[in-house]
Amino acid sequence: MNKLLSLFVLIALVFSVSARAEEAPLKLGMIGLDTSHVIAFTQVLNNPDNAKHVPGGRVVAAYKGGSPDLESSISRVDGYTEQLVNDFGVKIVSTIEELCTLVDAVLLMSVDGRPHLEQAIPVIKAGKRLFIDKPLGGSLADARAIAAFAKEHDVPWFTSSSYRFYESMQALKNKDVGEVRGAVSYGPASLDPTHPDLFWYGIHATEALFTIMGTGCEKVTCFASDDFHVATGCWEGGRMGTLYGLRTGAAPHRVTVFGTKAVADQQGGGDYAPLVAEIIKFFQTGVVPVPPEETLEMFAFMEAAHESLRRGGTPVSLSEVIEACE
Repeated sequence: MNKLLSLFVLIALVFSVSARAEEAPLKLGMIGLDTSHVIAFTQVLNNPDNAKHVPGGRVVAAYKGGSPDLESSISRVDGYTEQLVNDFGVKIVSTIEELCTLVDAVLLMSVDGRPHLEQAIPVIKAGKRLFIDKPLGGSLADARAIAAFAKEHDVPWFTSSSYRFYESMQALKNKDVGEVRGAVSYGPASLDPTHPDLFWYGIHATEALFTIMGTGCEKVTCFASDDFHVATGCWEGGRMGTLYGLRTGAAPHRVTVFGTKAVADQQGGGDYAPLVAEIIKFFQTGVVPVPPEETLEMFAFMEAAHESLRRGGTPVSLSEVIEACE
């Protein structure tokens, strides 16, 4: 009898595992079809033959969006929209509210951070889990408003640069260098007049810096030239992290970490697949891989750097720029 019961339990377990494996993928919606990330993400999600395929979700509907006053947006939105429809059969809808009725979770992809707050509000009201592509907002005030509105409605969300989850970055983060006392992060930092300094493209190298340093930055000093944008933050306990934004010539991205036991360099680059995998895991569980507190500190770092530059390189505290938003 015990053997028979054990057999039934085993059979039930096998069927349970099989059923979970065959669960239908989450239906995903996209907002803002004006960035190459739209196609890159959809390729790894919707195409099981892709070498980097991430299972568990499928893009089924999208809201076009686009910013008429931003050349890199308006010049690309029609092409990416057409590709989504023709290559992946994605349905294009006329409102974000309609999109939310068709999907389980949403990826807000708009390349322009300025409309993110307005675009996030109906998603949060609909109670849909939300990933917001970089930058979270076009200002620190917008970033904080998104976080506050999501908290008020108890809707989990996160944002991240793909740099954070590169295999090479995670390997560096997990390397035993002892206590991390500092880091240098360098990478592309092109500017756009629609966004404050680092908010446009320097956010990638900023995210990489915070991936290693974590939270606790207290003040920032910033200087810039036509070629470079250099922001140094002082963290609690005397730790220091420097962002080196590159605007001309070669612009690779790399991080060096200084520990009490060793100094280590990031080896190699990465791709979008690890970030997409984190997004799917988040959509499935509701557990955010990047806490809102760290994201908001990153934006305060960039805002403080912007203010320091305006003041000729005077140190600016993060608490000061946060207070100015309240």
